Amino acid sequence: MSSAPRARLSGARLGNGLALLALVVLAGLLFTWQPGPWWPGPPRPTRWIGAGAAVLAWLGLSGALLWRARARRTPVVTAAQVQQVDTDTVLVAHASQTGLAIELAARTAQSLREGGLQAQVQSLAWLDAPALARYRRVLFVVSTTGEGDPPDLALEFVRTVMAGAEPLDTLHYAVLALGDASYAHYCAFGRQLDRWLRSRGAVPLFDRVEVDNAQAAALRHWQHQLSLLAGKAELGHWRAPVYQAWTLRARHLLNPGSVGGPVHHLELIPPAALPHWQAGDLVEILPRHPPQLVQAWLRRTGVDGDTPVLIEQTPVPLAQVLATRQLPDALTGDVHAQALADDLPLLAHRQYSVASVPADGALHLLLRCVQCADGQLGLASGWLCSHAPLGALIALRLRSNPNFHPPAPSTPLILIGNGTGIAGLRALLKARIAAGARRNWLLFGERQRAHDLHYGQDIRSWQAQGWLERLDLAFSRDDAPPRYVQDALREAAAPLQAWIADGAAVYVCGSVDGMAPGVEAILHETLGQALVEQLRALGRYRRDVY
Repeated sequence: MSSAPRARLSGARLGNGLALLALVVLAGLLFTWQPGPWWPGPPRPTRWIGAGAAVLAWLGLSGALLWRARARRTPVVTAAQVQQVDTDTVLVAHASQTGLAIELAARTAQSLREGGLQAQVQSLAWLDAPALARYRRVLFVVSTTGEGDPPDLALEFVRTVMAGAEPLDTLHYAVLALGDASYAHYCAFGRQLDRWLRSRGAVPLFDRVEVDNAQAAALRHWQHQLSLLAGKAELGHWRAPVYQAWTLRARHLLNPGSVGGPVHHLELIPPAALPHWQAGDLVEILPRHPPQLVQAWLRRTGVDGDTPVLIEQTPVPLAQVLATRQLPDALTGDVHAQALADDLPLLAHRQYSVASVPADGALHLLLRCVQCADGQLGLASGWLCSHAPLGALIALRLRSNPNFHPPAPSTPLILIGNGTGIAGLRALLKARIAAGARRNWLLFGERQRAHDLHYGQDIRSWQAQGWLERLDLAFSRDDAPPRYVQDALREAAAPLQAWIADGAAVYVCGSVDGMAPGVEAILHETLGQALVEQLRALGRYRRDVY
């Protein structure tokens, strides 16, 4: 446990002790004021029994609540438990923003166990320097978020452990760095972690493996290194993620007339029964090139798109396969259709926040259709918002994002977002309403009130029915100077402090540029940096930003 939560827990115990002492003193004072005999007759035995049973019930209930609260604060593996771990155990430490690193860390540990090694999975959030030093081998599976930032739950590790100078010369390690090559600071946190480990004397087991958008080839290389680590010729390959063919059932433009890009609400249904997911989860979608782009590429390269190729032993026209592949600018030498189908990598998946819960009967998404500088529509948003006809099959898989699942219904919840970030917040609100939780506060920002209050009917209805205790809206194009959601948060400083004092959690969803850092700055300004970091460490400040 980090020093901030430990200090908070010690302060709570001190406060409880002082309160108990005050009650004892008060009882003594009341006793001295009593002029005559204060107990004229002893209670009957049945009342003694009843009173004793009531006291025992109260003690049992209090103990259960205390145990549950303590369990929520306790990490998966405590420092005391880490001391008992055998030095031959391989620790797989993960730092995840959207859940992918958690998934790959679990797969890594399972592969090691299949190879005969002991393996333990742990979040970087719960590791300190002494705990790290107790392991001989550690595999780090870490994501990079935003423009080169560590995941939120790894910030305490960066500020405390990585700021220290403790030697790690007995440690052997490897890093699986997850990132997105379209960002300028690709895999920046993985690289930062690798440099720090080397500077502390740790010895790499093998070179850092960098993965662009869960690229299969890079993950296969990581699996091969795991085989060598386990001393096996080859461990079983990880099964590729399964993408089901969901049907695009409905698509609605939500902001006609807006000065911003078009925003569409999409509804998709699965090929069979609707699967389960939780509010806060994500979807991965495999996009497709529009048909006209594939045909232009075929004409330019002279390749016959009608040539049948085998995909999982099924003949498919080459043009249909190329719609899902990364198309090179040019081809050299003799090119065979089957080789193109086999060798060209799939288009990188795109991920989106789910805007619905299973009770809605369909999976809802909210997308802004992006227009590139050359006038072309964005690859994924163009496919989903424009090119794909209704009834089209969309390759999709659900992915758990435990870092953004809703808190307990008894926890007050402050939801902050902008733009299409309302998608994830909408799902959280739906889940909260289903759980009977009324202490919800939504702060949302967009461009124009008349056009851009996405899901405005839902929001107004929830407010009227008491499911939204407070609603603050900001529309930047309606006000001069522009007013953003972080400005609305600053103006609500006093209520924010009161909600946090009542135990509220803060969930932020939306743009990593402008909104997310702006909100964090206001939180620091209003609550203080120490409290914000404490909220983050306790899981009461969570973000899903992009």
